Amino acid sequence: MVEKYIEALIFASDTSVRKEEIVLCIQAATGDDLSDKELNQYLENIHNRYADDLHAIELVNSGGGYQFLTKKNMQPVIQQLQIQRSKKKLSQASLETLAIIAYRQPITKLEIEQIRGVNCDYTMQRLLEKDFITIQGKAEGPGRPILYGLSEYFLDYFGINSILDLPQLKDIENTENIEIGEKSE
Repeated sequence: MVEKYIEALIFASDTSVRKEEIVLCIQAATGDDLSDKELNQYLENIHNRYADDLHAIELVNSGGGYQFLTKKNMQPVIQQLQIQRSKKKLSQASLETLAIIAYRQPITKLEIEQIRGVNCDYTMQRLLEKDFITIQGKAEGPGRPILYGLSEYFLDYFGINSILDLPQLKDIENTENIEIGEKSE
């Protein structure tokens, strides 16, 4: 029965569920203590159950927890749904702002505006509303501006476990600004 509870918790959550959350929920609902070994076995059983081709979903470790996601071979039909819901897509300005925050967090709005060269009030408000960024405190400088950082939802949305999984800046090749006559290596 515990395995079904774990499956239900993961299914019902709109973001990944951490092991600690699973243990707390099981303990609160049943009064049973769940060892790490038992939890891992239950998670492996659930993962194996959805691994075959009979199911369109699979159990994935993402964002530091577990969640059910559609399998990659379901991509064409899911893509059609995404096209229909494209109004919820992130704008270019939002993606640029998220990239700056990802690599420079914690960062103030003023610092983001200096990097982008434009006002970011609307973009920052939308990213806060969509839960991609969070307020991480206040800076020590004059006026004590608010510091922003990425949220756990950002990790879930982009399917990564931590910020360390982001590509390193040195690995990103910039070919747009190569002068005429220069050779790119």
